[in-house]
Amino acid sequence: MESHPAELLREALALPPEARFALIDSLIESLDTTVDEDATDAWKREIELRLKQIDEGSVELISWSVARRRLRDRLEQ
Repeated sequence: MESHPAELLREALALPPEARFALIDSLIESLDTTVDEDATDAWKREIELRLKQIDEGSVELISWSVARRRLRDRLEQ
């Protein structure tokens, strides 16, 4: 018997955070059918660059709540 999407969502939201993360990861992975061979190296370079910027103090770090508010503000424009 198939579950209705709203029912699945309600059940997923009732899971503990770790289980929700694992579910999200699995769902996203199931949609990613193409493999970009250069993506891993590109992400590694990007992460290293951002860590260097943080270590050098050349970027402003903000909290998730501030970032989320800024994103919502941009979406509402």
